Amino acid sequence: MANTKLGRSTDQRIALLRNLATDLIVKERIETTEAKAKELRSVVEKMITLGKRGDLHARRQAESFLQNVNVDEEEKQTALQKLFADVAPRYEDRQGGYTRILKLGERRGDGAKTVIIELV
Repeated sequence: MANTKLGRSTDQRIALLRNLATDLIVKERIETTEAKAKELRSVVEKMITLGKRGDLHARRQAESFLQNVNVDEEEKQTALQKLFADVAPRYEDRQGGYTRILKLGERRGDGAKTVIIELV
């Protein structure tokens, strides 16, 4: 799945990418470090591609990776439902490149390069 280890064991790294991917689908824009964003890009693009396929098997594959969190309390929409109903149809005629990474600079505490990753 991932090329870099991000200083974590395998299960911690997968959990981190699951959390970040779910947050990016729900909020459509998050701030993180550059290394995490570059790894997250490939994961989110695969999730959107599953959403574009839209069949039952693709939905179950996405459900096995994304977390079951509500987007908002009024609609009772989960991240999986938002992926298949809102996000994926937006990119129906696009052949990849669903995310954008904008560099912000270095974080004050540890000097890590921070970026904003967002859905195009």
